[in-house]
Amino acid sequence: MNNYFVILAAGKSKRFHKKIAKQFCKYKNKEIIDHSVEKSLNSSLFRKVLVVTNNVNHFKKKSYSKSINIIKGGRERSDSSLLALKYLKKYKPKNVFIHDAARPNFSIKLLKNIAKNLNKNKAVVPVISSKDAIKYKIKNQVYNLNKNKSFLTQTPQAFKFKELYNLAIKEKNKVSDEATLFINKNYKIKFIPGENKNSKITYLTDIEIPKTYFGIGFDIHKLIKNKKLYLGGIKIPFHSGLEGHSDGDVILHAIIDAILGATKKKDIGTFFPNNKKFKNIRSPKMLKPIISNLYKSDFSINNIDINLICEQPKVSKYRNRIINSISKLTSINKNQINLKGKTVEKLGLIGKEKAIACEVIISIIKND
Repeated sequence: MNNYFVILAAGKSKRFHKKIAKQFCKYKNKEIIDHSVEKSLNSSLFRKVLVVTNNVNHFKKKSYSKSINIIKGGRERSDSSLLALKYLKKYKPKNVFIHDAARPNFSIKLLKNIAKNLNKNKAVVPVISSKDAIKYKIKNQVYNLNKNKSFLTQTPQAFKFKELYNLAIKEKNKVSDEATLFINKNYKIKFIPGENKNSKITYLTDIEIPKTYFGIGFDIHKLIKNKKLYLGGIKIPFHSGLEGHSDGDVILHAIIDAILGATKKKDIGTFFPNNKKFKNIRSPKMLKPIISNLYKSDFSINNIDINLICEQPKVSKYRNRIINSISKLTSINKNQINLKGKTVEKLGLIGKEKAIACEVIISIIKND
């Protein structure tokens, strides 16, 4: 296909408030611009990918494919776009895609949908509906826009090269995107559904990742006759129960200790000492205030991974019930909980079915 992909990356990122331009900042383990470069190459839609930048030396350090060309950009976005079009003219492109480097989260599926629609159209632009009420001001008068008839344009925007080049070369004013060139001449644009995740990174907060904390919990109790067995907050039919000051639920105890570890709140014994007040207390009642305090402190649980260590009962038989119980007790989706059964190959107290142990790893996120 005679398609070319242009990535505009010459902006100074004044609103980003960092020493380096945002397109060179790390995001999801790579520079923001590299997401666009890699997706354009992986799509197999383009003969060449052209990066327009004011920091050419930065790209000399990269081991890019020979399909990547780098040129110096202009002062404004429209200047860089025109420079790209002038550079590409010698290749006689049929179609050109113009993309902002600050949008790393578009999908290859979107690229292919744009290319498909470009077969029968001269301009294809992805759009999304606004989630917010929109207003505009003329002098001192404020007006409401009809949100149902308003939309937000995204990139990449794709065009027949000849039409876009002819419009851009004649344009004397600065334009915010290539679609504006077509709109100003009342030329037809094919608007297609964009992607909500394809938002433009403008501020440093747009790429800040919530802080994640991890905690480890462990508990073990002897099995004794004539006591009910509780695991994960549910009663399990078994010949013995777990000895302890409470109901001995090793799963919930390990979860509590994991949460306390992740939040640096000491251990379960600090909150539930062995005294008369907590004699024979059910473990869900112990977990409830721990969860409540966690959420009040503006944390959320990302996932819980559980190893239940015993010979009997078989975890697979009760896995779903236990996960459903923990899901309700913690108010998280059951898909965030994993429960594994482990044996110790008949070794020690656990191997002789005289004890059950549990270890838990939890990850929690601080919501700022």
